[in-house]
Amino acid sequence: MIFEKLFSNFSTLKVVVVGDVMLDTYWWGSVDRISPEAPVPVVALKRKELRVGGAANVALNTVSLGAQTSVISIIGDDKDGDDLLQLLTDNKIDTSYIISSSKRITTNKTRVMSRNQQMMRLDAEITTDIDTELEKELLQKVKTYFTVHKPDVLVFEDYNKGLLTENLITQLIKLCKEYNVVTTVDPKRKNFLSFKGVTIFKPNLKEVKEGLNLLTDAIDLFSLKEMHKILQQHLHHDISFITLSEKGVFYQQGDDVKIVPTHIRNIADVSGAGDTVIAVASLVYAATKDMHLAAEMANIAGGLVCEEVGTAAINKEKLLQECELLLGE
Repeated sequence: MIFEKLFSNFSTLKVVVVGDVMLDTYWWGSVDRISPEAPVPVVALKRKELRVGGAANVALNTVSLGAQTSVISIIGDDKDGDDLLQLLTDNKIDTSYIISSSKRITTNKTRVMSRNQQMMRLDAEITTDIDTELEKELLQKVKTYFTVHKPDVLVFEDYNKGLLTENLITQLIKLCKEYNVVTTVDPKRKNFLSFKGVTIFKPNLKEVKEGLNLLTDAIDLFSLKEMHKILQQHLHHDISFITLSEKGVFYQQGDDVKIVPTHIRNIADVSGAGDTVIAVASLVYAATKDMHLAAEMANIAGGLVCEEVGTAAINKEKLLQECELLLGE
């Protein structure tokens, strides 16, 4: 019953995702021969599929769990942007604060797939920082959104595509503190140490080691606590939440520290698992302020989506059943 009540409470939460949105294009086909022109497989295309990616996939996960979800981002004034907006709208995600700009293109990652395996990926993107004018416009969009809606949680979703500048990050964290809004971060290396004062900082282990220039291969409580200590010296954040791939997840909040081991899964594809983990952790923490529960549930959710091919949102009913089965009293 505790999980049923929690899941029903998700519908009262307002989530805003700020970061790099993307269109994920999948070309599905079969491979029966090698090209006579070059030593490469010939893919006979059967169908094309469009999905949301990046920050948009985080939003898809939170809305799949019932939360009122908005995305604030910048896309190109192009066909890919139109397709992405349509996909978000179809999934009941608020797009009214997304900026379409002729100065950018919409990030599109095209994956060529055969027999549930990725043969090739083509990336169309601009990765330079947005200019000062777009930065001001985006900040104003966020301020307007806060005035109208006041969210429970803001998720920073950084994919190094240039939307989250250092100045914008600083301004948004300051705004969230003024409104008493929970802030969670999925960082990348470029701005790794820019998210000062956030609530939950959620890198994966590889990103922590790269961001802090650490050479250790150890994955134990002692070394992870040391990582948290170093992160705290830079960020002064509340909670470190580090994903450890097949080892599970680690979190530390003050003296509350634990490695939550993963549950055995039939892994098909790890694409988008990090998006699901931050989405679930953000919602559960915003609803309960219980980081242990947030870590346990996010860990289960991340494993579940790895059973799907390609980026996929978490299934609410399946997650509820798994939580009751694995975490129920």
